[in-house]
Order: sequence, then structure tokens, then C-alpha cells
Amino acid sequence: MKVLFLNGPNLNLLGTRQPEIYGTTTLAEIEAGIRKQAENRTEVEFRQSNDEGDLVTWVQESPGEADVIVINAAGYTHTSVALRDAISATNVPVVEVHLSNIHAREEFRHNSLIAPVCQGQICGFGVNSYHLALESALSLKLTD
Repeated sequence: MKVLFLNGPNLNLLGTRQPEIYGTTTLAEIEAGIRKQAENRTEVEFRQSNDEGDLVTWVQESPGEADVIVINAAGYTHTSVALRDAISATNVPVVEVHLSNIHAREEFRHNSLIAPVCQGQICGFGVNSYHLALESALSLKLTD
């Protein structure tokens, strides 16, 4: 089994970008923690891009390469019809993840365009959101 973690724009700045909202843990540190959690359980792959097209392409290429996608689409969560369409066009289950609680932030962040085509959404638990997302991804494949 393989879980593909896709991370969108500005997540490469984690650790320094708005630490009062996103914390001080870097994306590399999140990845290391997930790799440790996944050890002897599943293969994980992490990718990050500030380019919407990269995320769309990676989702489109995921059938046959990944069993589940965990995606933090960041700002594209609220704007990308293209990403939503790519997710709905594949048969790969997707778990949406966010460090902050998007429903408790600015109103424009309350609406996720991708949520309706994902298996579920985890948000508001900081770094633990990623750990919960991995457990959710694993449970999706156990129930297939």
C-alpha cells in the first residue's frame, strides 16, 4: 500500500510562515514524523508544489501509483475547480487535511471546493492533522 501526500502553495514555508496559525514545525519535519508513523505499515511519498498544475497532474497520475491521497491543497482548497475535477476523475480515495481549522478562520476559507469529492476532511489539529490523516488513509484501505 502507498499513501501519497500532496501539499500545495506556501506549505514549503511552514515553520516560519505565520507560526501563530501554522506552528513552527517545517514540512520536512512533518514528513519525517509521518515516515516514522508509517514505518512497517505503508509506503508514503511526499510532494509539494506552489503550482496548481503540478497538483492536478499528480492527482491524475495517481491511479496505479497510490492507494490513497492525503492532500493539503492550501489556498487551492477554496479556489481550484481544476483540482476538484481531477480528484473526482480518479478512483483513488482522497483525504483532505489542514493544519488550521479552516472553518474558524476568515469566511472565504470556510468553503472547500474539494471537500465534496474527498472521503473526508481533517482540520484544526496542527501537525497532528497529518497523523490523523495517515490513520484515516490506512483505515480506508482496510475497509475496501
